[in-house]
Amino acid sequence: MSAAIEREFQEIDATNDWQARYLEIRHKSSDYPHRVAKYPENRNRNRYRDVSPYDHSRVKLQNTENDYINASLVVIEEAQRYYILTQGPLPNTCCHFWLMVWQQQTKAVVMLNRIVEKDSVKCAQYWPTRGEEVMVFSETGFRVRLVSEDVKSYYTVHLLQLENINMEKKDPFSVDIKKVLLDMRKYRMGLIQTPDQLRFSYMAVIEGAKFIMGDSTIQKRWKELSKEDQAPSSEQSPPHPAKITTEKYNGNSVGLESKDQMEKISTSLSTKVQDGTDGNVESAVRKRLREDRKANTAQKLQQMKQKLNETERKRKRWLYWKPILAKIGFGTLILVGAYSCWKLYFQEHSL
Repeated sequence: MSAAIEREFQEIDATNDWQARYLEIRHKSSDYPHRVAKYPENRNRNRYRDVSPYDHSRVKLQNTENDYINASLVVIEEAQRYYILTQGPLPNTCCHFWLMVWQQQTKAVVMLNRIVEKDSVKCAQYWPTRGEEVMVFSETGFRVRLVSEDVKSYYTVHLLQLENINMEKKDPFSVDIKKVLLDMRKYRMGLIQTPDQLRFSYMAVIEGAKFIMGDSTIQKRWKELSKEDQAPSSEQSPPHPAKITTEKYNGNSVGLESKDQMEKISTSLSTKVQDGTDGNVESAVRKRLREDRKANTAQKLQQMKQKLNETERKRKRWLYWKPILAKIGFGTLILVGAYSCWKLYFQEHSL
């Protein structure tokens, strides 16, 4: 695969045929509707007039009055992944950019241009520099903090921290436990089966809420109740039998001490089997998560294909009817012109 691409590159480069290849790709590219980008309220959100997101693949902002941002979702079927291509943010769209990053759970942003190139502004300063370290976008409720900056010869790596300042920390004591339990019983039959269990649930929620709110005595109290720091007491150990008895295992006589050793070995083996089972479960969970991600990507790809097919059908219908409608309109225009001329001629000669 790589050898074929390299050979193709060498052939094009040898003949300097890049201009022709570019024009061929441009000519074959389909044009799809992009009406939303042209709405009056969205014009100031576009950096360039000739670069707009298609309606079927544009990224939509969530929980906002205007869901428009100049960004497109690009699905790469071979990689089972999707990417977002967007313009360099404008001063008035930096807040929308970070809102999109948050909602789309973007892990990395790759910027392929400088802020200013050839005396032309290509992008607004949408991330904090060493001088300020923190930028706040109150319009959408985000704070961007500069954690580190690593300057290389041809690129720079910024590690940024994005915070949603609208997500306030809720008071755990404001939870309606009764309502929560009633909601949980919709999914699990017989949840909380006795008054004692209900009382214990309230106590657990209260203790957990105090710990979350910073009560340092809670953890100390837990240790005291569990007695996890104390050594086992000899009084609590079972008394040793005065007489050593024997039992038969597979026809062999085994003393009590040997029996205890066998129980320890059995317990050790059970622990190892349990650890292996846990590892298998964890592996199965990771595999299921990968399959879910692939299924979600495939579903999004299928939806985009359906939209593309529908748009393509509409475009073909329009291309089919366009010349016919044009001919009808031209013929109507000729008839109207001929009728007007005949009417004027008739009026002049009738006088």
